[in-house]
Amino acid sequence: MKNKITKAIFPVAGMGTRFLPATKSVPKEIMSLVDRPLIQYAIDEARAAGIKEFIFVTSRGKAALEDYFDHAPQLESELKRKGKTDLLNEVKNTNMDSGAIAYIRQHKPLGLGHAVWCARRLVGNEPFAVILPDDIIAAEKPCLKQMVEAFAENPGCMVAAMEVPKSKVSSYGVLDVKEDHGALVSVKGMVEKPAPGEEPSNLAVIGRYLLTPQVFKNLNSKQTGAGGEIQLTDAIAQEINEDRPVYGYRFQGQRYDCGSKSGFLQATVSFALARPDLRDDLMNFLQEVVSVDKAAQ
Repeated sequence: MKNKITKAIFPVAGMGTRFLPATKSVPKEIMSLVDRPLIQYAIDEARAAGIKEFIFVTSRGKAALEDYFDHAPQLESELKRKGKTDLLNEVKNTNMDSGAIAYIRQHKPLGLGHAVWCARRLVGNEPFAVILPDDIIAAEKPCLKQMVEAFAENPGCMVAAMEVPKSKVSSYGVLDVKEDHGALVSVKGMVEKPAPGEEPSNLAVIGRYLLTPQVFKNLNSKQTGAGGEIQLTDAIAQEINEDRPVYGYRFQGQRYDCGSKSGFLQATVSFALARPDLRDDLMNFLQEVVSVDKAAQ
């Protein structure tokens, strides 16, 4: 087994029910933060971490997602003819080389663990990344790149982690910490969505994983866990039970939960304010809204 990670799995088979009716016809993953879809942020983060092969676990109704990464000769020709070089470069950056991207169907919504298991034959016997596009992480050094660098010195399953308020812990997979070394923590257990008061810590798993191929063997049993689904957390926890190292990595950056409406809106505002071409107008508008709201109170 090699240590260099060049393959990433993107589980994108979900129906996006929290964003209905928009997701009735538009895959959630191509809903845009400002002018880039969620999936583009995930792809760019993966590229920055050295990922060369991109594996999408999809489902029925995701054709628009697949088309997004295809070439658009007519559009590119028109942009070139009009001299819109900047836009042309943006469009070309969404293109994926032939053979770099693959699509696997998950026919039944059996959980994240099952989605990852579906891609096992394309990954083979090497470590790999899993990226959940719902989790957008703004960071000076991309989150996955931080983790890949840590993995090179600490091979073993690694999950992105962050402290969350105690009131929200039951919505996450939670780490039971063995040793805390700051950015890197050694894990002695993992619990998926613990009942209130039963959480081992408030250190929650966020949607970035670096995993060893042994996890696929753990998933072969297809044992169900929380919510009656096949949980990736359980397969990683099995590594701990078999005395193989599992780590949590406290990444540097701001995470936005774009699987929720409020998180998506927060990310939209934050990313727009970071853009010099949008910041002033948006800031003026937000200040006006706040002033009107205070006056109404």
